Amino acid sequence: MTPNRQHTFRPRPGLALPVRDAGTGSPVLVLHGGPGPDSVTPLVEHLAARHRVLAPTHPGWDGTPRPGGLDSVTALAAVHLDLLAGLDLLGVTVVGTSFGGWAAARMAVGDRDGRISRLVLIDAIGPDIPGQAVTPPAGRLSALDAYTGRGMHDPELLPALAAVTYPVLVLWGAEDKVVTPDFGAAYAAAFPDGRFVLVPGAGHLPIREEPEAVLTALDAFLAAP
Repeated sequence: MTPNRQHTFRPRPGLALPVRDAGTGSPVLVLHGGPGPDSVTPLVEHLAARHRVLAPTHPGWDGTPRPGGLDSVTALAAVHLDLLAGLDLLGVTVVGTSFGGWAAARMAVGDRDGRISRLVLIDAIGPDIPGQAVTPPAGRLSALDAYTGRGMHDPELLPALAAVTYPVLVLWGAEDKVVTPDFGAAYAAAFPDGRFVLVPGAGHLPIREEPEAVLTALDAFLAAP
């Protein structure tokens, strides 16, 4: 198993960001969803065999404080962009699951320094897609509401994705009831170079339910020129 380093980065005054740091090689940022940082452990451990993987804990999860100014997904995305800038990382692949995918998409839209080179969204929420609704799972966290509001969508996100011109992989559980495959297909189609891949037998958390299929698709995407 690849050793993990635990750091606390301070991308801006008054904010301490716990970050799991594993492996070496080209950088990958992994953003967790509502279930918290442990939910992306299989992704971190797999990717760390060939990459340097950074997996921050979003402020407000696992007992971490959330400063008052962090009250939107756009603000959270800016924190993670500050992290990349503080470490002077370029050519970063950003992987986001569910709520983390929303933050990843907002990072892609707000990346003025060109630090991100590829994007992977796994059953991600975020855009307002006509005819498609998000069905929140039971036990929704107050930390999630603080960023998303009760509406669980960003009406400005979908059209903004047209500016993201590098390759984007959108992986989706074929049995997802939180955000349906039709939602995922529309998400992928909003990117000029979006690729949509269904994961048979998986629901909203395919990395738990069908990990081999997810990791195979992810490896193929990352290995492409």
